Amino acid sequence: MDVFDVAILGDGRWHADSLTRAFARLGLEARRLRWVDLRLDATAPGGIAGPFAALPRAVVVRGMPGGSFERITLRLGLLRALEAAAVFVANPPRAIEACTDKSETSLVLRRAGLPTPDFWCCESGAAARLVAAREASPQRPLVAKPLFGAQGRGLRLICGPDDLPGEEEVAGVWYLQRYVERPGWFDLRLFVVDGRVVAAMRRENGHWITNVHQGGRGVGITAPPELAGSAVAAARALGTFFAGVDVAVDVQGRPWILEVNAMPAWKALQAASGVDVAAELAAAVARRIGAAP
Repeated sequence: MDVFDVAILGDGRWHADSLTRAFARLGLEARRLRWVDLRLDATAPGGIAGPFAALPRAVVVRGMPGGSFERITLRLGLLRALEAAAVFVANPPRAIEACTDKSETSLVLRRAGLPTPDFWCCESGAAARLVAAREASPQRPLVAKPLFGAQGRGLRLICGPDDLPGEEEVAGVWYLQRYVERPGWFDLRLFVVDGRVVAAMRRENGHWITNVHQGGRGVGITAPPELAGSAVAAARALGTFFAGVDVAVDVQGRPWILEVNAMPAWKALQAASGVDVAAELAAAVARRIGAAP
């Protein structure tokens, strides 16, 4: 078994390779690991065992695939154990939990005084219909989102109760967010690393769903200072070290924070902005563990 500096957790080969090269340029060795490579082991240093002779100095969580409740619980437990063993974990498990659950994200942003749309979340179909009847109309729709969804999958515009997805489609939990009326079909993705926006893009589409995975196109932008400040505040409120912050600008020019992603991809963002996002993230991790050149 080897000794290396940084473990990259997740299944995305492109992102892991980009980070590995970025860390290598800083004199740090990084290895891509799968979640199944790790295990809790009471006889191992720090209670964590894996394909290493000693625990890495840092772990970057690039992705966490879906799985049973038991598997997700174990993965979060592994991250907590790594933190307890003085390994720098980005992002920490509490931040991943808060960002993965859209309802908690919305609640945290609201409590922090940040501009985020009104939302409702419940596991009662009758309650969801009451919300839709009271709050939704063709003029002021809501958006139904999977509570744990990503990449624009499963989004639905709600103009009334009959538009609500069925119980099976939402795994028994309805999350509804006020649709932000905007002057065109676009929104913004800002990538925050350690308290700074390092890259941003405008996502455009011929449809109200702007995610690149749903046919959207990214155009690199420089985030205005006020908008960048809101994105940094949102990332901080959720406890993230790095995050993808999604913002919609309404017809009055007011920004609204829609979501904060604690395991964001950046391939499209990097292509649009020209920023080496992996290099920015690797440099920030290196500074945090005292290994910056």
